[in-house]
Amino acid sequence: MSSPRQPASGRGRLPILRSLRYWSRAEEDQSVRLPVGVTVPPLQQVLRRLAMALIVLVVTTLVVWLDRAGYRDNADGKVDFIDAAYYATVTLSTTGYGDITPVAHGARIRNIFVITPLRVLFLIILIGTTLEVLAERTRQHVRIERWRARTRSHVVVVGYGTKGRHAVETLLGQGTPKDQIVVVDPQEKAVDAAGSDGLFSVQGDATRTDTLRKAELQRAAQVIITPQRDDTAALVTLTARQLNKRAAIVVAVREDENVPLLKQSGATTVITSSSSAGKLLGVAMSSPHSADVLEDLMTSGSGLDLIERPVASAEVGESPRRSDDLVVAVVRGKEVLDYADPRVETLEHGDRLITIQRAVPSY
Repeated sequence: MSSPRQPASGRGRLPILRSLRYWSRAEEDQSVRLPVGVTVPPLQQVLRRLAMALIVLVVTTLVVWLDRAGYRDNADGKVDFIDAAYYATVTLSTTGYGDITPVAHGARIRNIFVITPLRVLFLIILIGTTLEVLAERTRQHVRIERWRARTRSHVVVVGYGTKGRHAVETLLGQGTPKDQIVVVDPQEKAVDAAGSDGLFSVQGDATRTDTLRKAELQRAAQVIITPQRDDTAALVTLTARQLNKRAAIVVAVREDENVPLLKQSGATTVITSSSSAGKLLGVAMSSPHSADVLEDLMTSGSGLDLIERPVASAEVGESPRRSDDLVVAVVRGKEVLDYADPRVETLEHGDRLITIQRAVPSY
């Protein structure tokens, strides 16, 4: 025969487990930073609350003084303006010595419907800072949970240094919304900078799975990895590929010899920053104007843009030279074919065109 206390015990444990799970999620949310909005300085908030408290105190004093005939002072029987201010102060602070009391019915009614609401308002103003902190934490948690629920096919940028910032600028220039970019960085300064730029951010070590999960990397469409060290880049790439088998992962490294290692770790594309900078320096030395054009092509939204797009239905069966855009290459399958390659003389369904277009100014 089963004991009737067992179900009750199970029900008793359930709220406790829910509470523990809620607070554990709340602790995780502390490393997730939402975009920074317009905030009021703390000193200004305190001064504003003090002014509101003084206004409530003055209003209460005037109400009591105008209705002074309905009050009685145990000391001298009369209530003057100082007595009214004194009564308002001890009443709003809920001290209530009882030396001044409303004796008339009208005074008591006004005490119920006017003084009592003013007392509650006064207390709310005094403890407003605590209430605001609690409310802000609740709103923060709700916003983060809502963000987690709707985040799909976004871009995760690991590292918000020089390379990471320029990568984000390029993504924004290509039309990626800010709410579709999540920054991960171990430095609090970098995370705060990302929040100031209107981006969602996570502070933590990107080589750890739980940090990348906070950025919802398992549901991301693209991952950009730009750490300071190549060994860190390899570890982050391995962790990211383990979490997400389908995302395109682009990694920046310093040394060419580390490119095969990053490819084996799961990187889709590896950019060697030192060799790319060296090539650009060589071009700038031999042909400064060519370097300017290359810089223009790599900067979205200024002058000329390098765009990859699917082939249009009207372009299928035609030569790339007949396209309205300047086609420089064709992506067919996993192979990138030069525009002069005989195999791309006729465009096919599924091709993707790499074109040069004039940037459309944004207003």
